[in-house]
Amino acid sequence: MTDLTALLLLVVFATLVATGARHWRIPAPSLLVVGGLLIGLLPWIPDVQVTPEVISVVVLPPLLYASAEEIPWRELRVVWRPVTVLAFGLVLATAAAVGAVASAVTPLNTTMAFVLGAVLASTDPVAVTALGRKIALPPRIQVLVQSESLFNDATSLVLFKVAVGTAIAAHAVTLPAAGGQFLALGGGGALIGAGVAGAVALIRRRTEDPILETVIALVTPYAAYVLAEDLHTSGVTAVVVAGVVLGSTSHKLTNATIRLQVHAVYGTVIFLLESVVFALIGLELPALVPQLTADEDGWPLGVLAVATTVIAVRLLGVVPLSAVMQRRRGNGPVTWRIPAVVSWAGTRGVMPLAAALSIPLTADDGTPLPHRPLILVLTTGVVVLTLVLQGFTLAPVVRWSKIALEPEHTAREEARARAGLAKAGLDCLDELEAVEAAPITLINQLRRGLLARLDQADADQDDDTAPSSSSSATGYRELRRTVIAAETATLQRLYADNHISDLTRRRLQRKLDLEEAGLGDE
Repeated sequence: MTDLTALLLLVVFATLVATGARHWRIPAPSLLVVGGLLIGLLPWIPDVQVTPEVISVVVLPPLLYASAEEIPWRELRVVWRPVTVLAFGLVLATAAAVGAVASAVTPLNTTMAFVLGAVLASTDPVAVTALGRKIALPPRIQVLVQSESLFNDATSLVLFKVAVGTAIAAHAVTLPAAGGQFLALGGGGALIGAGVAGAVALIRRRTEDPILETVIALVTPYAAYVLAEDLHTSGVTAVVVAGVVLGSTSHKLTNATIRLQVHAVYGTVIFLLESVVFALIGLELPALVPQLTADEDGWPLGVLAVATTVIAVRLLGVVPLSAVMQRRRGNGPVTWRIPAVVSWAGTRGVMPLAAALSIPLTADDGTPLPHRPLILVLTTGVVVLTLVLQGFTLAPVVRWSKIALEPEHTAREEARARAGLAKAGLDCLDELEAVEAAPITLINQLRRGLLARLDQADADQDDDTAPSSSSSATGYRELRRTVIAAETATLQRLYADNHISDLTRRRLQRKLDLEEAGLGDE
């Protein structure tokens, strides 16, 4: 079997499993990892060896960028304090705890144990985002978990570079030097990400070609990552910052047709990458175990101990922080429901695997780094265990906590927003009628459709009353685009005034985009 054939079979397998997970309402990352693990245990399956470049350069940037784009800036400003504490304090605490446990129960020395701690210190944004799509968490909690997973990954990988630098250096690294390197990597990556986002925004404002827009969207995360890495800063931080900045302004940069095409293409790419990378995690573990030496045979105990430490430290860190935040807001008695969900959402995934694979083979003096295969096995084992354990049980935990939004809640919010958009459209028609800016017949046709929406009728009835003549059809399209522009402005105002969530805003914006794109060219 050639490498190309194996890759195509892997894509087919991952796509089928991910499709089945959607159909059965099972978390796709968890099912993909289990499927990959079972396939990897078959004796006739060749060993899977993933190079660091494939994960860190090819796969990670678009996945991180897609996750960062989904974070609404409004909610991020509200939760920035707990996100900061979790993304910095909890990462450092987890790295220290995992390092201590690993040095006690595995053959790893102190330095390499701390490298393992830095690798596993953060939650994974790809896994958290993929799992979160299946669960209707309140917007603020969803943003908290998702943004924490993005920013703590940046913190963890910067810490990882410092830890690896200590491990491979021929001399000891001082604390001030490590702190300076930490600030340079993180701060430099943030500046580069913001710069790339600004440049891309300027280009997209002046571009109306859907193909070119799609290419720009696909290239942006790679540009931010590669530029930051070439300048010896954090590529992950650059991608995250660029994604958050551009995600909050994307609706202002392009028109409806371009947004729909970019969304479709990017959605396909993300689906394939997520499916393949989680299947690879499961496939790789059976290939790594034979590389261990005799003194590393106790790796299952190490995986269990480290995974338990990761989960326990997160629980011990999130619960007190949540209690403090709840008391500060003064919204009644302190509840365990929110910290339970936030704690259990801390799965590990693609990021730790990419970091572990990038550990150098030798130190600066040419000697091999000790126990590198063991770190890979422990990392992959913890990733598999958390994805399976927490991934399959997160939905029951959310249901048990009773904080998930009921479908009726989202439906009522969307219905209120749609009514507000219809009223904005009617007001726009009234203004056009007052100045005689359009034929009264076309205004009345659109008015009937908008009134039907207020009465919860099918909005598709608008098309049944569209005029047949070429000149009338052109006028109708122009008038409808004017009304859609008014509805879009009202939608953004409803979101800015906290009347609707970001999820509702995105859904209604997509419906408006579909309607505008369906009008065709003039």
